[in-house]
Amino acid sequence: MAAHRKSAHRKPKQRPFTGPAARTAATLALAGAATATSATGAGAAPAEPAPTAAQVRAKVDRLYHDAEVATEKYNGAKEKEAAATKAVDTLADEAARRTDRLNTARHALGSMATAQYRTGALDPAVQLALSSDPDSYLERAAHLDRAGDRQASLLSNIRRQLSGIARVKARADQETEALAARRAELNKHRTAIRTKLADARTLLATLTAAERAAYERAADAAHGGSPATSADGSTTGPDRAVAGAHADRSAPRASVAAPNSRAARAVSFAHGAIGKPYVWGATGPNAFDCSGLTQAAWKAAGVSLPRTTYTQINAGQRVSRSELAPGDLVFFYSGISHVGLYIGGGQMIHAPRPGAPVRIAPISQMPFAGATRVA
Repeated sequence: MAAHRKSAHRKPKQRPFTGPAARTAATLALAGAATATSATGAGAAPAEPAPTAAQVRAKVDRLYHDAEVATEKYNGAKEKEAAATKAVDTLADEAARRTDRLNTARHALGSMATAQYRTGALDPAVQLALSSDPDSYLERAAHLDRAGDRQASLLSNIRRQLSGIARVKARADQETEALAARRAELNKHRTAIRTKLADARTLLATLTAAERAAYERAADAAHGGSPATSADGSTTGPDRAVAGAHADRSAPRASVAAPNSRAARAVSFAHGAIGKPYVWGATGPNAFDCSGLTQAAWKAAGVSLPRTTYTQINAGQRVSRSELAPGDLVFFYSGISHVGLYIGGGQMIHAPRPGAPVRIAPISQMPFAGATRVA
């Protein structure tokens, strides 16, 4: 009996998991171990180092350059979109005019048919036989024949007009498709510009105030904003792009005379634009991008230039760097993505980039790609 009570109070023997329960426990254990290992590894992995101020400045410069390339593509696409819009409108006007002429012809044919129906119910031979005045009848019959000829001519004319309207509408459909493609291209370049400028602003925001000020000073110097030579020959060093632009206003004009009156007017216009803001796609009068400024300057001189840098370079006679004269267009970078107006003395007036207004700058600050003499 005692042995039985002792056996009853003995702790039950633990039995190992078997079957499905064992497999489930093993799976959970392995998953927990993997999670722990992953967490340990993640904690141990070194964080990616933040870019240095120099790296940020280099990326911002590249984004601004890429935005300018996209701006010139946008300008070209906008020019094509405007031409396609004009073509569609012209064809729509032509189709409307042709339709008006067709309706007039149809009305004339309908009036003629109505008149013939009213007077031509009897066979012409019967009408002649019954006529009390055969001579008068024959005269009327001759008129009817001529009317028939006019009717045939009207019908032929209507067929030609219908065919012409169909051709105009087919061309209008083609131009409408081209317009849609131009607008899609325009939106693509617009999005690229906005994205790159937003990325540049985001990167600049990672710099300290001192680092950003240093970047602005360096960017100004690279684009001719600082130092600027004043009228008395001294130099100033503005900290901001706008200050650099205003300093440029007092800079002495190049002593080299323009080769002709038109070039002189273009240079004078560019001087008057100094300090106005850079805005991509702008052609004045209150803001400009680089090719918009040169186009507006030469427009003031009575010369029409194409819209983009890569078309402006072919708008005149190519000249070498050693032959430059005031009024010449000077181009930069291998993709011909920037342009300025040469004013003599190794300097130009140009619209540099967002945040840097129109200003005087040395042409040596950017990779020279070529020059063109417009007139």
